[in-house]
Amino acid sequence: MGAMWRLFWPVVAFALAVLAALAVRGLILSVLGRWVGRSHGLAAFLDAVRLPSILWCLVLGLYVGIEVASELERLPRRLSQQLSVVLEVAIILSVTLSVANVVGTLVRRSGESRALGGPVTGLAQTTAQGIILVVGGVVLLGALGIHIAPILTALGVGGLAVALALQDTLSNLFAGMHLLADRPIRVGDYVKIADVEGFVVDVGWRSTRVRMLQNSIVIVPNKKVAESIITNYDLPEPRMSLVLPISASYGSDPDHVERVLIDEATRAAGQVPGLLREPVPFVRLIPGFGTYSLDFSLICQVATFVDQYLVQHELRKRILRRFRAEGIEIPLPTQVHLESSAEARSLPHEGQQSQSPDHRQS
Repeated sequence: MGAMWRLFWPVVAFALAVLAALAVRGLILSVLGRWVGRSHGLAAFLDAVRLPSILWCLVLGLYVGIEVASELERLPRRLSQQLSVVLEVAIILSVTLSVANVVGTLVRRSGESRALGGPVTGLAQTTAQGIILVVGGVVLLGALGIHIAPILTALGVGGLAVALALQDTLSNLFAGMHLLADRPIRVGDYVKIADVEGFVVDVGWRSTRVRMLQNSIVIVPNKKVAESIITNYDLPEPRMSLVLPISASYGSDPDHVERVLIDEATRAAGQVPGLLREPVPFVRLIPGFGTYSLDFSLICQVATFVDQYLVQHELRKRILRRFRAEGIEIPLPTQVHLESSAEARSLPHEGQQSQSPDHRQS
């Protein structure tokens, strides 16, 4: 009963300090949340420290309780030392979790604002947070008086068995790290990986997620991505050339056809989304002389790979209407039916009349 009574005031001090700290925490977060707004960069920082700040309150309450107990000299020396270790562990945990959350948030926000050259993958955020957690874990073990050398030795011996058991998983992990370092694909890029074509959603520690134009997600293992031939339509830049084949009859004036095509493409550049004004569209008589038509190629620039579909749709409609107005014919294949010689001999010739039986008898 005496021991419990000696802990009464330290426990009361701990509870009061925690409640006061939580009240101040809620007030500060509320005021700052209204001040910075959701669009401000500090809003992400507040979200990152919202959970770790609860640990700060507990650490503060524990510190106040220990100090009150020390002033009243009501704690045994051994218990006081143990509480000091608990306080140190709590401080290390709170700092580690806070820094990990803040670093992860900063990496994500930097990727969203393209400060790091593009959106950041989930693997990059996990790696950044993992490094902070590993460093904090090493510091925590040192604070507890645990030597990490024997632990590293044991992990090295057992690591071989784990590596053999998780060979596929580790290969995907290291392939993801290779993709993260080499950056052949980035989040938001439109890519073609083997038979998969779409936007890169995320590069995780095991797989890469690609959103196809049908709005379905295809999950590709990182190992297959690293081993495949990748076509990135957003590198070195999203803009790309669009080659539109157009045919005209041999009776058409090539210069006239060229002027009409360039004029329609130039007018559409200011009206069709995704069709760029610069560089200006141009026409080439390529492939050239077809079997039954003059084959032209209209070359223009589109903003992104997926813009080509709408641009082709609108340009073909405009060119068809303009060709009809200008009298330019779009030829169609001509089929000629030839009768066989046996069929020709079996039919009566023009002007030849069949003889009647009576005439033949006479």
